[in-house]
Amino acid sequence: MFHGSITALITPFKDGDVDWSAFDNLVEWQIEKGTHALVPCGTTGESPTLSHDEHMAIVKRCVDVVKGRIPIIAGTGSNSTREAIYLTSHAKEAGADAALVVTPYYNKPTQAGLYEHFRAIHDDVEMPIVIYNIPGRSIVDMDLETMTRLAKLPNIVGVKDATSDLSRPIQTRQAIGDDFCQLTGDDATVAAFLAQGGVGSISVLSNIAPEECAKMHNAWADNDRETFEALRDRLDPLSHDLFCESSPAPVKYAAKVLGICEEDVRRPILPASETAREKVDAAIKFAGLKAR
Repeated sequence: MFHGSITALITPFKDGDVDWSAFDNLVEWQIEKGTHALVPCGTTGESPTLSHDEHMAIVKRCVDVVKGRIPIIAGTGSNSTREAIYLTSHAKEAGADAALVVTPYYNKPTQAGLYEHFRAIHDDVEMPIVIYNIPGRSIVDMDLETMTRLAKLPNIVGVKDATSDLSRPIQTRQAIGDDFCQLTGDDATVAAFLAQGGVGSISVLSNIAPEECAKMHNAWADNDRETFEALRDRLDPLSHDLFCESSPAPVKYAAKVLGICEEDVRRPILPASETAREKVDAAIKFAGLKAR
């Protein structure tokens, strides 16, 4: 259903508000450079600090700009089941193609609680749902048995796996089947994740290198290993250094350097430190990225 380079969009800010002009330009640039799908209002888009009105406006704006040219997987997760249903329902009404729903953070639900959370969203809103499993941020880790149960529901279509456990794609495929869409949420694991049976990446890196990331995934699909490996190696420092401090501060700094948008972030995230900036500058140079 979804594949390739899928950008977890940053949300450009200016003077404390959403910079709509920069957002529109970012979306158009992503499509122009070959990105396969977009995720507005994920955690890279600073969804925890967006108001509900901003969140819904961004999803709708993304749909309006894209105009069906590529799929949109709207971030709609929450640690409140009711809120997740509300945001998912809005994403469907706005015209998004699917919802990306994170495992509830802070609450630390049991596996049974995780199942019931996702089942409730599934039963209330009829649209494809991608599970976002990121124990490093949400504390809970959805186990394979729970994911297998959820995959039996017709609209639970895949997972964004940010566990960095590269044994999981094989185990998940064996338990659920090839039709379950497995996407990595870790830029640094793309090559290994694809080799283990994944079909794409929901990427932070592709905010600033959409063409390179799309070409890398296309090369994998075309069995062009020489191109794939060359791009993988060029982008590898960025795939690490964009996470040298709390995301999305480093990638927003990179976006400013490359002329994409301002580097403004919302507290409690702070702008990238001088040390982080030096790392990102070096990685941008290594990757050969040029300002727009």
